[in-house]
Amino acid sequence: MPKDRKHLSIRLDGELHDKFQYVAKYDGRSMSKQILHLVTTCVREFEKEHGPITEEDMKNVLS
Repeated sequence: MPKDRKHLSIRLDGELHDKFQYVAKYDGRSMSKQILHLVTTCVREFEKEHGPITEEDMKNVLS
């Protein structure tokens, strides 16, 4: 895995997992790609409403 990539692990109950897998396949994506799509959409919408998230913002929150 490239150094600039992070790993995220989540736990889902079986029914939610299966339904999410169905939605991902329906959209022509793997579950991983579907999650990336949703996260990207979330960040885009946040920045649209609140403005760009800067390096300084991230440093303040993550430290």
